[in-house]
Amino acid sequence: MNKVLSPQETMLQEVLHGLSLPQKSLPSKYFYDQRGSELFDEITELEEYYPTRTEWKILTENLDKMSSYFGEQILLIEPGSGSSEKTRILLSGLDSICCYIPIDISGAYLEKVAEGLRIEYPKIDIQPLEADYTRPFVLPDIYSSSRRIVFFPGSTIGNFKRETVNRFFEVISEIIGKEGGILIGVDLKKDVLILEAAYNDSKGVTAEFNKNMLVHLNRKIGSDFNPELYEHKSVWVDNPGKIEMRLISKEDHQVKVMDEVFDIKKGEYIHTENSHKYSLDEFEDIASPWFNVVKVWTDEKEYFSVQYLEPR
Repeated sequence: MNKVLSPQETMLQEVLHGLSLPQKSLPSKYFYDQRGSELFDEITELEEYYPTRTEWKILTENLDKMSSYFGEQILLIEPGSGSSEKTRILLSGLDSICCYIPIDISGAYLEKVAEGLRIEYPKIDIQPLEADYTRPFVLPDIYSSSRRIVFFPGSTIGNFKRETVNRFFEVISEIIGKEGGILIGVDLKKDVLILEAAYNDSKGVTAEFNKNMLVHLNRKIGSDFNPELYEHKSVWVDNPGKIEMRLISKEDHQVKVMDEVFDIKKGEYIHTENSHKYSLDEFEDIASPWFNVVKVWTDEKEYFSVQYLEPR
């Protein structure tokens, strides 16, 4: 029988694996300790970062139309909920929500957000769940007669490699059942200059966000990354069509993780995040083994889309 690893053991295992690869990498989910979550909230308000305000506009202008697909009583589930800012559009605008389950890997930040939501929405049952939503997880056994709707905004789906997209859709399809649905944000392909500016902001908030992952790992698994030895840079990679976020080493140095020592050369980079961009046809093809795309809403420039999917 396989041992069930603790979150800290899983983190250690994944970091050791990522640093052992020919192209060193760290899982993007480890951006999100409390400080990382706060920094991401700052990123969403930056002038260069179009996704948040564009998705916000799509949601507010089309919520009534979207709600017609959801049903009369829904249990709203949000993987990777963060601050739940965009979710407030749904919580404020939909009387059909009986319960909201925000899911996040950062338990302390999650509970803090949940406390505020309970005050704002006393008629909605708020049930936070600390979990890694890219792996199978169990929801509280509540509101069994309600329709399960997953809300997955922000084009977080773009952060996943193809195999993780497949696993995510498989996990979600099992969670919501045959009668459920997904409302999902998907960032669309556009001019490369617009994309690169969004992930290399002039105020340096994204750089701090990227480096904060190293601080988080040092605290959790006792590694000795020095964030000052790295430069943040995000670049467009044409095939398969993604922004790639990197931490580039400024000088030769070593990083120790438990008993393992890793040599990192000047100019070498650690890959920390993908942000894939899709055409509408590409995303429909990716989702098709599990879900039908029922409806798509976009902004006037077609920078971003919000899509409603149902299980096949």
